[in-house]
Amino acid sequence: MSSSLAPAAFSFASGMARAVARANVHAGVNNRIAPRLIDSLSKDVVDDIFVHALKKQTGVSLNFFHKELPVRLAHRVAELENLPYGLSAKGNILKVRDWYVESFKELRSYPLIRTTQDEHNFTNLLRSIYRRHANVVPVMAKGVAELRRELVAAQRLSELPEIHQFLDGFYLSRIGIRILIGQHIALHEPNKSAHIGLVCTSCSPIKVARDAIADARSICQREYGSSPEVQVYGDSEMTFPYVPSHLHHMLFELVKNSLRAVQDRFEDSDREPPPIRCRLSCHRTDAYLHLNRLGNSQEPLP
Repeated sequence: MSSSLAPAAFSFASGMARAVARANVHAGVNNRIAPRLIDSLSKDVVDDIFVHALKKQTGVSLNFFHKELPVRLAHRVAELENLPYGLSAKGNILKVRDWYVESFKELRSYPLIRTTQDEHNFTNLLRSIYRRHANVVPVMAKGVAELRRELVAAQRLSELPEIHQFLDGFYLSRIGIRILIGQHIALHEPNKSAHIGLVCTSCSPIKVARDAIADARSICQREYGSSPEVQVYGDSEMTFPYVPSHLHHMLFELVKNSLRAVQDRFEDSDREPPPIRCRLSCHRTDAYLHLNRLGNSQEPLP
């Protein structure tokens, strides 16, 4: 490691730790001592992680891909290692941190890609990493929920703005990382009609919305025994280039939350819950979604 970067990495890690300690003292949190990376990894690996965490994240190309991913993973490790309110000490958070460390070590140990066979093997490594991180979101949620229960029980805090801010950035970064890996993997698989990797060149938001609505209503039906109707409005011929799985996930979460809100509101009512109305439209470079979940009008949205 560069002699000029090592002190910077140490200073960066120490500064983050001091900031977290101040936040915990301010919140009155009596933390368990979280197992630190240095307790389970060699100093060289820990130094390597924090040196990469100091590097700026950049765009990627095929030749630069295997160098950029460790930088992005190292940023996430540094964040997970220094969370406030004792969150870093939770078992589920440590599990996620260790996934990122393992992926970082595998990528850092992989040699430069020089041949077609090297690229094939590297793609298989990325498939393994992609699968390893598949459950990051629910595992992180369990860790945060555990912390929230402890703080509420101790009557210390109910709102955790610092944690919410971290999660927003963490999940946004995760989406970026998974798109990079998923796109690379998809480009090395058999061609799919109207697709360039993950991107569908003629993605139909209406079709994706109907699929997402069917999935969300199925869950609502299972949980509540019934499900409000969801009406979809928009041009069925409308298409644009997008990643269908990401659009499906966004629409599914929005509709699922709307279904739950309607069911909860009308749970003890003799009235039938009104339909949820979903309108999708495009204007130049933008796409719009409008959900109306409690309106009484049966007319299409303007």
